[in-house]
Amino acid sequence: MESTDKLTDTNAILAYLYETFPLCFIAEGETKPLKIGLFQELAERLADDSKVSKTQLRIALRRYTSSWRYLKGVKAGAQRIDLEGNECGELEQEHIEHAQSTLKESQEKAKAKRIAKATAARKEAQAAKQALKPAPKRAKPAPKKPAKEPAPVVNLTPAVLNELKQNQRVSVKLGKSPVSGVIVDIKRSDVQVQLDSGLTIKVSVEHIML
Repeated sequence: MESTDKLTDTNAILAYLYETFPLCFIAEGETKPLKIGLFQELAERLADDSKVSKTQLRIALRRYTSSWRYLKGVKAGAQRIDLEGNECGELEQEHIEHAQSTLKESQEKAKAKRIAKATAARKEAQAAKQALKPAPKRAKPAPKKPAKEPAPVVNLTPAVLNELKQNQRVSVKLGKSPVSGVIVDIKRSDVQVQLDSGLTIKVSVEHIML
């Protein structure tokens, strides 16, 4: 009897692809650029597979091709490959330049996050040290404030335009933290979202998270 347990975790789907197509999807080390249009071929091959859906496959493939090790493999002289690992021609220069640009941008964002995290930790340590200093003799000691509980970590995934629909709950990247809301309208690459605060805004799809 065929299993109906559908994989929903992206890491689990990637592990499944590593196992099913080991000559195409490489689990460790340097990867190889994938054939253009590979998603459609992959979806057709797994059309009768109850473990995965096209939506989850698309998300997993996007994560695989946006990883640093994949982007590093998109370089001059590299050959694209199909599901069986067969070479399908060299990369075009514009694709190489795009991959290098994407890699640089991703690495710069990661560096900025590390710096921000280190700065926040340093400020927190300084504040804790300051709190330990004895209060002036004439002043009453200030009551200790309870330590703030860390905000829960929410793992969000970038949205895909053709998967969005009206009345769907989403998160919008505004500033440091995503803001929840409901999709009101979708026009081309612009999405109109009514935030939980009541404010309605129009943003491009790259600011929508699921």
